[in-house]
Amino acid sequence: MASLRLPPPLRDTIIAAAQTGYPDEVCGILLGRQDGEAVTVCAVRAARNVHPERTADRFLIEPQDYLDAEYAAAASGLQVVGVWHSHPDHPPHPSVTDREFAWAGWSYPIVSVKAGVATELRSWRLEGQTFGEEEVLS
Repeated sequence: MASLRLPPPLRDTIIAAAQTGYPDEVCGILLGRQDGEAVTVCAVRAARNVHPERTADRFLIEPQDYLDAEYAAAASGLQVVGVWHSHPDHPPHPSVTDREFAWAGWSYPIVSVKAGVATELRSWRLEGQTFGEEEVLS
């Protein structure tokens, strides 16, 4: 099974951003290292959701935020290893839209936020045409 090592302070950063951004979807970028099926997150970066119409149930990362994350990763000897986002008032399972925009090999943590409170974080990785859940480790 694939795994995502997400240290508690970084997990807390993601959860806080998801709660603060409620009722909109918030998103960000994971920087770290990948070793086969194991991903270790070393830094998280917030990204602006610039979806033009549906920020409550869709996200689109501001291109400059993505480029800045790539530059920061390279400067630190890391790589972009995934994208995190929230699902306001929905479970932390990938949607059809999430699948449409996913890249193979990346981790996709999703935080469920209900009435402004984060209730669950689960992570997914694209396996062929479908998502498989990956174990989230501290």
